[in-house]
Amino acid sequence: MSLFGAKSQSLQKRAQKVIPLGVNSNFRYWGEGITPYVERGKGAYMWDVDGKRYIDYRMAFGPIILGHAYDEVDTKVFEEIQKGSLFAMTGELEVALVEMMVEMCPGVEMVRLACSGTEATMHAIRIARAFTGRDIILKFEGNYHGFHDHTLWSTYAPIEAYGNARSPIPVPASSGIPKTMRENIITLPFNDFEGFERMMRSFGDQIAAVITEPCQGNCGAIEPKPGFLELIRQRTTEHGTIFILDEVKTGFRIASGGAQEYYNLRPDLATYAKALGNGYPVAAIGGRAEIMSIIGKGVSQGGTYTNNKPGVAAAYATLSLLREQPVLQTIARRGQRLMDGLKDIFEDNGIPVVMSGYPAMFSFALGVDGVSCQRDWSTSEQDLYLSLVEKAIERGVMPDHDAREPWFLCYSHSDADIDETLNVYADIVKEAKK
Repeated sequence: MSLFGAKSQSLQKRAQKVIPLGVNSNFRYWGEGITPYVERGKGAYMWDVDGKRYIDYRMAFGPIILGHAYDEVDTKVFEEIQKGSLFAMTGELEVALVEMMVEMCPGVEMVRLACSGTEATMHAIRIARAFTGRDIILKFEGNYHGFHDHTLWSTYAPIEAYGNARSPIPVPASSGIPKTMRENIITLPFNDFEGFERMMRSFGDQIAAVITEPCQGNCGAIEPKPGFLELIRQRTTEHGTIFILDEVKTGFRIASGGAQEYYNLRPDLATYAKALGNGYPVAAIGGRAEIMSIIGKGVSQGGTYTNNKPGVAAAYATLSLLREQPVLQTIARRGQRLMDGLKDIFEDNGIPVVMSGYPAMFSFALGVDGVSCQRDWSTSEQDLYLSLVEKAIERGVMPDHDAREPWFLCYSHSDADIDETLNVYADIVKEAKK
């Protein structure tokens, strides 16, 4: 039986005739007959093409920080596009937006705009390689840094393919990635202190950049152990390696200044997208002026749409609201109540659970006592997790159908939404236990 109605199923069949899998990103495909098709969204809710309403905890994979179709953002976008949507020159609004980002993000002195998180991390890696004159990139298993070939390694492969944790095997996440790229990538389990120390001792002077998310945004929102991000900062400094903090998911979501503010951390470069524009296409690379200033001096970065007016206007409006209203504080309070409530429900039913992440962006692993990396997370009861997700969707509550993807909250989620969600999970967990 499908999770969704007749119109969704019909639209999927129609779409599959002209679009691979019937979707424009692999992540949007849930399977035959269970892939949702959306009609509209407003605030914390979305409606599928069959007219059913859901409390949305996917938030477009994280960009929606205020709410769907948020009036203040859409009004600013509309005002700006009346004057044109794209120009082959720079406007004052771009400058004002970047000035705001520099003010809000502790480790950012200069910024270049982009259109997507993939572009941002791709350009950050080029800048790091150009600055250091080195080629090798170190990344962590389970971290996703976009769809480009440089870091699409050891993201979703079966854990047994990764080899021993002392000498991990980088595994390409797609056919079509040149085999020669393998020569310039080192992978490690997340939170592996000893392994990271060993790799930096052996190869630190050859590594252009260490790139990591603050938490594993595409693997259960696994948080860094105390001291792990600080260790990366210390060792990269010692070896002249660039520390790239991928804040595509955490930026402007877990704190106004992102993970840099949350962890009191100063990376060399940081990447942003998602919550920056509340759903409009905008991204950014930022960092130390010494490093960023080499752009344009023999270092290429650009794009026709990098200053698209809808994205720039949306980002300006979104960041303005983050500074003027208690957006993140409200999300944190309601998100914490949701996390605590879910934890209590599982524990009351005798199901081991590990909560991870932050109130604005969290996940949980079932049937395990602790999770510190993708290898640990792979032993959790993912079938039970997905079974509960499907039961929740039937009841009008929509987390992602992928157990790796976090729950996201926005400013528009109300206390009543949290209550309804907890009531639904209390019922379905009790049913699952029976």
